[in-house]
Amino acid sequence: MKQLYIAEKPSVAREFAKALGFNGPANAGGKEGFIEFGDNIVTWCVGHLVVMSYPDVYDPALKKWDMGTIPFVPEEYKYEIIPAASKQYNVVQKLLNRSDVDCIYVCTDSGREGEYIYRLVDQMAKVDKAKTKKRVWIDSQTEEEILRGIKEAKDLSEYDNLSDSAYLRAQEDYLMGINFSRALTLKYSYTVKNYLGLDKCVIAVGRVMTCVLGMIVRREREIREFVPTPFYRVLASVDGFEAEWKAVEGSAYFESPLLYKENGFKKRESAEDLVQLLNEKPPVELKVAKVEKKTEKKAPPMLYNLAELQNDCSKLFKISPSDTLAIVQELYEKKLVTYPRTDARVLSTAVAKEIGKNIGGLKNYGPVAPYAELIMNQGAYKGIAKSKYVNDKQITDHYAIIPTGQGFGALNSVSDTAKKVYDIIAKRFISIFFPAAEYEKVSLTLTREITKSGETKNESFFANFRRLKKPGYLNIVGIPTDKKSEEDKVTPEKLEEMAALKKGSTIPVKEFSIKEGETTPPKRYSSGTLILAMENAGQLIEDEELRSQIKGSGIGTSATRDSIITKLVNNKYIALNKKTQIVTPTFLGEIIYDVVYNSIYNLLRAEMTASWEKGLAQVADGTTTKENYTGLMNDFVIKNTNLVKGLRNQNQITVLFDKVKPYYTKSGSKK
Repeated sequence: MKQLYIAEKPSVAREFAKALGFNGPANAGGKEGFIEFGDNIVTWCVGHLVVMSYPDVYDPALKKWDMGTIPFVPEEYKYEIIPAASKQYNVVQKLLNRSDVDCIYVCTDSGREGEYIYRLVDQMAKVDKAKTKKRVWIDSQTEEEILRGIKEAKDLSEYDNLSDSAYLRAQEDYLMGINFSRALTLKYSYTVKNYLGLDKCVIAVGRVMTCVLGMIVRREREIREFVPTPFYRVLASVDGFEAEWKAVEGSAYFESPLLYKENGFKKRESAEDLVQLLNEKPPVELKVAKVEKKTEKKAPPMLYNLAELQNDCSKLFKISPSDTLAIVQELYEKKLVTYPRTDARVLSTAVAKEIGKNIGGLKNYGPVAPYAELIMNQGAYKGIAKSKYVNDKQITDHYAIIPTGQGFGALNSVSDTAKKVYDIIAKRFISIFFPAAEYEKVSLTLTREITKSGETKNESFFANFRRLKKPGYLNIVGIPTDKKSEEDKVTPEKLEEMAALKKGSTIPVKEFSIKEGETTPPKRYSSGTLILAMENAGQLIEDEELRSQIKGSGIGTSATRDSIITKLVNNKYIALNKKTQIVTPTFLGEIIYDVVYNSIYNLLRAEMTASWEKGLAQVADGTTTKENYTGLMNDFVIKNTNLVKGLRNQNQITVLFDKVKPYYTKSGSKK
């Protein structure tokens, strides 16, 4: 009897065949759609082979969009073979049902979507339930990992919950897309197309897509409505540095309504009054109230998950999340890195035990070779399992993206950008085996007495000095040159001079000056920061350490977030600047936002979308049932579809369009 292995695409299937001992040509099985050798048969899908049927397959009358035929919620869903993939489906279907095949190894991508791809084929092919079915779950495509995955393959039934969540995700997107898009189009398309002078207008909405559009439009409107507020800081210039005044407890201005924040005034006149009071009694000097010297440590950042990698690639290389995923997928298929579609930023304990193999392999990768050599020689990797970089509880399907330490020859066949992406993955990985960066920091608190309204008060000024003492892991990833650059521009001598100041001593002041500032609007999303905001359920948390501590359910998944942005661009709801990767809404996008806001508002709520994703995760881990989730999903769709059917607010919505129109040209682009 024979074993059948089913991969998600031809290139992956050939890697499985090679690992199983096939020595034939690289393009083997191209025409036949499978490779057969000994007791093994290896075949592949070409992505999805089966898809959900459109409503008119259930009933031809449903082809026409009509309010009378929605809400449409099938009791049992129908599926069909994708016409363009029918040839390969027929190959796979025959192999699955061959009488000499008694064991099927499911080798599609190790995740929810990969599970769904196989289960649909299995369902359509009506595979004999008596056949043994095993699930291969791997984290890279190295021969060693493939063979381990086959050896440790579990019964496919152990992944039934994951399969349920995959089916539900597809059904949810199907129901919301069909019902809400039809309802909103039938209700508002005439209004929108007349307003914009279009021939036709389909209002396309979706569970994740519409929520992300809402995030982008809200941010644009925050920027548009932002009114800059001036504020005035008071600085003391002394020999070699400036100290900043703050209205701390004991100040004449503590919690005063005159303040913008504790370090600034709302009006220049208030700042001028303080300067005058500070200059009243000679000699004009500051007393040292406190000198604090300490060492600050900054640990290496957490490892890359897909969202973090997409953000860095957007920032560093100005490439879109879709381009980043395509690149890291290529690196994965060339055995250079581990599985890319992961939310985890840590390693598993099992991988930590074998991590020396990855590091040892990197001795052959020039940019990190000396560091890898040092780690191996010193055994610096041996204690990694007890560090924050290893945590099984923070891993769902896969651990973080790391280099395999293999396949360096393949780097010659990838683009220069792909080489750069590999480089930052390798350096991020190697850095966790090195010490934290250490900074010497000296903080000064300086005071001066003033008399205001007959009362004597102490006004406080603050200055901080910081110097990189030991680069540690920064030797690998590079020393930052942006944030805190001014604070860090201090010589060791100056630092020692500040540290040597004695409490109670005085420092002459050259002058007290006023520095005007102005509040700034929030930044527009870049493609990378938008991915991070989606990962954190609509919150843009740019600090990577904080993100590692606050892990929400997220909007979408690591496997789908880039495609959501692409879909919004293709629908012309948003614009993505390829040079800067900045994301902005279009006029049409803002109109769609207003339509949804005044009809199915919950589609725009990030917390609502994240709760659906959390529910799918609970189905996958068995903490809720598919029946419970199905009930909630169907109720939501039926309730909101019927709500739209009863609305009569088209005229009010056009008033909102008028408010947005002045910000756009006739073409719908920004002025």
